[in-house]
Amino acid sequence: MEELTKDIDRIDRRILRLLQEDGRLTNADLAKRINVSPATCHRRTQRLFDKGVVTSVRAAVAPDQVDRGTLVMVGVVLDRSTPESFATFETAIAKLPFVLDCHLVAGDFDYFLKIRVRDIAGFNRLHGDQLIALPGVRQTRTFFVMKEVIDNAPLDF
Repeated sequence: MEELTKDIDRIDRRILRLLQEDGRLTNADLAKRINVSPATCHRRTQRLFDKGVVTSVRAAVAPDQVDRGTLVMVGVVLDRSTPESFATFETAIAKLPFVLDCHLVAGDFDYFLKIRVRDIAGFNRLHGDQLIALPGVRQTRTFFVMKEVIDNAPLDF
């Protein structure tokens, strides 16, 4: 990836910015907005996908419209800090569909989880039935999000 960063020019950056804003742009619209031919735009966009710079294009779903309006961040502490305990936890957490993000972190916690649920009662059930039962979990600390100020902002480069 380091080598590719040097190869990303002004046009590639514009493609990336525009696709982050609206992944539904057609190739023709994208080409027009960056002032290149559709063939050039398609070739460059395909190169960004092929090189792994763009990994996917997805729809952003409004959580409150699908009954998942409560956002919860959970700090997890494992009982051991070994490669094996991390691997076991990561395999188990990847199977839980309600976990949107899971990050190994440095500091007071081993992992931070981002979870969306219907309500606090729904989270309480998940926590009691599934989260604290995950392998190696010694402690969790829950943070209910009061207001989402910035969520999933586009990368700036």
